[in-house]
Amino acid sequence: MSIGIIVMGLLIGFLVGLTGVGGAALLTPLLILLGINPAIAVGTDLAYNSITKLFGSIQHWRQKTINFTLIKYLAIGSIPSAICAVGVLHLFDSFFHNQEQIIKHALGYVLILVAIATLIKTFAKKSEEWNSMQLKPVSEKRSMTILIGAVLGFIVGLTSIGSGSLFALAMLYLYKMRPAELVGTDIAHAFLLVTAAGFVHAGIGNVDYLLMVNLLVGSIPGVMMGSTLSAKIPAKPLRTVLAIMILFSGLKLI
Repeated sequence: MSIGIIVMGLLIGFLVGLTGVGGAALLTPLLILLGINPAIAVGTDLAYNSITKLFGSIQHWRQKTINFTLIKYLAIGSIPSAICAVGVLHLFDSFFHNQEQIIKHALGYVLILVAIATLIKTFAKKSEEWNSMQLKPVSEKRSMTILIGAVLGFIVGLTSIGSGSLFALAMLYLYKMRPAELVGTDIAHAFLLVTAAGFVHAGIGNVDYLLMVNLLVGSIPGVMMGSTLSAKIPAKPLRTVLAIMILFSGLKLI
């Protein structure tokens, strides 16, 4: 067991619980900064995220705050696309031996996207009226939903980032859902997506299980502590600071 990794997991878990900003956007660049191979950082983060999202999904399933129809269409696009992304990475590494560079550059651009998405969610005023796209039933938006799943799923498979923030932004502006249902649907879909991508990464040896256990030991109590304090501490300023940090991390990786 590594005390340093456990403390890092505790801090990231605490920030996630406090602000709701995705742990992958904080954890993956930090692991790479610590000298961990980018492919191992991505694979380990996906496996770690799978376990943390499982607990959240169970809680939202109990609360009946999951839109299963939306999850079905998103997953039809996102899961094959994420698996394809891992396959493409592995193929490129076999032929060109440049997997690390691809991951770092992709990670940089996605971190910038996540930072912008976080700032939009933090500062955009939610309209009281639903827009025309939100008012359409999910069945009428099936093709669009599958396409969104495919595009964002590929990004998640490649970088481990965006399973929450990017999908949540799409759900916020394109689907009519209560806030609790949006969060529950986002977490449950993210669980399916990161589990599928994590299994493929594990199959090609991109998961460091000891590192994952160390992170979990720290992050589970961290999330609980952060969630408890979230009602007492204003999240908006903290979320803004984290978004700016994520933005600079992305710029540094490009």
